[in-house]
Amino acid sequence: MIPRYSRKEMVSLWSDEARYGRWRDVELAALEGMVAEGIAPAEALADCRAKAGDFTPADSARIEEIERTTKHDVIAFLTFMEERIGSSARWLHLGMTSSDVLDTSLGMTLRDAANLILQGVDRVMAAVGKRAFEHQKTVMMGRSHGIHAEPITFGHKLAIWYDELRRARVRLVHARDVVSVGKVSGAVGTFAHLPPSVEERACRTLGLTPAPASSQVVQRDRHAEYFTSIALLGASLEKFAVEIRHLQRTEVREVEEPFTPGQKGSSAMPHKRNPILSENLTGLARLLRGYAVSAMEDVALWHERDISHSSVERVIGPDATILADFMLHRFAGLVESMRVYPEQMQKNLELLGGVVNSQRLLLELARRGMDRQAAYVIVQRNAMRMYEEKVSFKDALLQDAELLQKMKPAEIEECFSPGYHVRHVEDIFQRVFGRRH
Repeated sequence: MIPRYSRKEMVSLWSDEARYGRWRDVELAALEGMVAEGIAPAEALADCRAKAGDFTPADSARIEEIERTTKHDVIAFLTFMEERIGSSARWLHLGMTSSDVLDTSLGMTLRDAANLILQGVDRVMAAVGKRAFEHQKTVMMGRSHGIHAEPITFGHKLAIWYDELRRARVRLVHARDVVSVGKVSGAVGTFAHLPPSVEERACRTLGLTPAPASSQVVQRDRHAEYFTSIALLGASLEKFAVEIRHLQRTEVREVEEPFTPGQKGSSAMPHKRNPILSENLTGLARLLRGYAVSAMEDVALWHERDISHSSVERVIGPDATILADFMLHRFAGLVESMRVYPEQMQKNLELLGGVVNSQRLLLELARRGMDRQAAYVIVQRNAMRMYEEKVSFKDALLQDAELLQKMKPAEIEECFSPGYHVRHVEDIFQRVFGRRH
C-alpha cells in the first residue's frame, strides 16, 4: 500500500524483515516439537536458536539474491539460514513443506493485523459513543429518501453507528480466531513425515490453533471470512462517511468535517471547505470490497493445492489490513473533531412549516374514531398547501373546517410539541450502551 494511506504500526507487520522473522519462528517452533518427539537432537535446536537472529534489510537483500537463482522464496530463505547457522540448519524444515511455513506465518501476521484493526475499532467506538452522549438530545431532522421525515436527535444517529460498529467488532474477533491457525502436516496434509504432536506443539508455541484437517495448505474459506469482515467494516465506515458528506452539503450544513488552520479547499475557489476525509473513506472502502472478492476467488484450488492464491494474498494481505487500519484512525479523528451545528439543525427542522408532524395528526384523528383513509385525506391536503401555497402546516390545519369538527385549535397546537418525537431517545441509549447518563 502506498505511504499516503499507511500507518507504520501496521506496515511494520508486512515488512520483509518481519516476514522472515515469522518464518524463522515457525521453523524453530517445529524443530522444538521434533526435539520433544525425539526426532531431532536438542543440540541442533540450541544452535539454531542461538544463530538464527533477527533480519536486517541486508539479510532480506541476500535472500532475494538467492531467490533470483532458486525461483523459490522458501528455499532461498532456508539456503540463507544454512549460510547463517551452519550444519545444524539441516534439521530445519525436516519433513515439512513450504506451505507449513507460509500458511502458519500468514496466520500469525493476520492475527496480529486483526489486533491492530480492533484497536482502531475501539478508538472509533469510543469517539462515536462520546459524541452520541454529547448530542443525545440535539434534535435534528430525520430523513428518508433524502426527504424530511420526522425529528430524531443527532445522538440517536450516532447510537445507530455505535451499534453497527459493535457488530463489526464481533465479526472481526471471530474472523481473527478463524484465521489464527497453523499447519505442520506436510506436503498433502497427511503427517507422513512428522506426527501431529509436532504441529500441536509448534502451534501452541506460536499462539495458534492447529488446523484440524489440512491439505498442503490451510483452507482459504478462513481467509475469505477474514477479508470479508474487513470489507464489511469498510462498508460501515463508508456509510457513516456518506452521511457526513450529505450533512455537510451547503444546503444542509448540519455537520462539518474539521477544517484546520492553513487548510485549503480548492486551488481555484478560496471559499471551499470540502468533505475530503469522508470522500477518501468512500473511495478506500471500494478497494476493501474488491479484496474480499479476490479472497473468495482463492477458496477453490486444484486438488490438494495450487499456487493461484499466492499472488493474490501477497497483495490483499498487506493492502487490506493497512487500509482498514488507516481508515479507522482517519474516521476516528474525523469524529473526534467533527463540528456539529444545532442551530442549523433547528433551522432545517422548521424549513417545511411543521409538516413533519403529519403522522401525529393522522394518528390522533384515527384515535378519535375517524377512518384512517379519510383522516389521511384531511392531513395530506393541508400538508400539500405548504408545498404549493407556502402556507404553514399549522395555519392550514387551523383553517380546515372539517378538521375543526374533530379537534379544537389547542388540540391541534398540541400535536406540534417539539419533544414528542424524541421522548424515547434515552430508552434507545439504554439498549445500545446499557447505561443511562
